[in-house]
Amino acid sequence: MSAFRDDVESMIPALRRYARALTRDVDIADDLVQDTLVRALRSERLFLGGDLRSWLYTILTNLNRNRRRSLARRPQFAPLQDTAADASGTEAEGRDIARALATVVEDQRSVLLLVMLEGLSYREVAEIQGVPIGTVMSRLARARAHVKAFLDGERPALRRVK
Repeated sequence: MSAFRDDVESMIPALRRYARALTRDVDIADDLVQDTLVRALRSERLFLGGDLRSWLYTILTNLNRNRRRSLARRPQFAPLQDTAADASGTEAEGRDIARALATVVEDQRSVLLLVMLEGLSYREVAEIQGVPIGTVMSRLARARAHVKAFLDGERPALRRVK
């Protein structure tokens, strides 16, 4: 196996973690990672060096955007909310955080996940998202404020910010 393929393979756990947090669905996330890997391996000759991690996150992000555009044309069904009253401690806190993340708009959530979960720099996230660093910083600040407000019980209104 080539060094490129070994490097791509070593990124699978991080790609899965990001995709699962981004999509909030294990099956969709696994499909997204698989599509990312297929596209990356088919495009090996197009990779001219540089940061492989950022390149793979860019592919995954673009595939997810395409998936969401396609879904936007279909009717949406609201998922049933888990209202288990017997949850306590870290399990309940984890659910609260997951619910808070679910209410953050897509662009802000992906920036928050790339910075906080994956530990990428603002510059790397800006390259992946194709936006200026200032946009990354503002999206991150909005996402953090939204999550904090949600966890503080304010339940902020959903708004679409580009």
